[in-house]
Amino acid sequence: MPYLEAYDPDPATSMALLRGLPGAGADLIELGVPFSDPMADGPTIQLAAQRALKAGGSLAGALAMVRDFRRADDDTPVVLMGYLNPILSYGIDSFCTEAACSGVDGLIVVDLPPEEADELAIPAREQGLDLIRLVAPTTDEARLPKVLEGTSGFIYYVAIAGITGTRSATRDALAEAIPRLRRHTDLPIAIGFGVRSPQQAAEAAQVADGAVVASALIDTLAQSLDERGRARPETLRRVLDQVRGLADAVRGARVSA
Repeated sequence: MPYLEAYDPDPATSMALLRGLPGAGADLIELGVPFSDPMADGPTIQLAAQRALKAGGSLAGALAMVRDFRRADDDTPVVLMGYLNPILSYGIDSFCTEAACSGVDGLIVVDLPPEEADELAIPAREQGLDLIRLVAPTTDEARLPKVLEGTSGFIYYVAIAGITGTRSATRDALAEAIPRLRRHTDLPIAIGFGVRSPQQAAEAAQVADGAVVASALIDTLAQSLDERGRARPETLRRVLDQVRGLADAVRGARVSA
């Protein structure tokens, strides 16, 4: 499940990446909605959001990207990842209606606690949108049922206690954490935060049901830009080649499991 930031570094390049991801091996796509104050994201994705905002990125722009994507691909699930403030500004009911009509399959709203989720969860469910919850290593047994209540689609397991792109969880830690989650849910579990290499993605897919890779892909994109922050001719190829390597590793791990 690769991640890209809508409008990073510009609308055309971002759209080309979105269209290219299924062919490179993506089973699901996480599309980031640029936001000025992302609390869960490390420096890599913060900078991506800044580039996207400078290029005119917005929640409406992300929805437009999904609509364009759906003209050629009706099958690959797309999950919007972002924060509550842009949704509130857009209007919750309008957002849920337009997200569903645009072809969005699910939502990850990082700063929406379960105790306050009904305002979004109810209209999202009415529109057929999955509300995907984050579970952290610090989520204890007493809180897990509350976090998982009303969750659909899959569970996003945050493999580290911290921000994105800073460090990685050990295989032993994941092997201990995932069975604990499975005792509370039958939903698929995807591991994110700190999954950077093909080897780590393969290990995540063996322990859980999928791997989310974000900062490693954004790093590759950022390193390919010119001195003015513009995409070079090789930008698209470099990112999609990296996705192919990750997808091959995941599929190879599944075959050998």
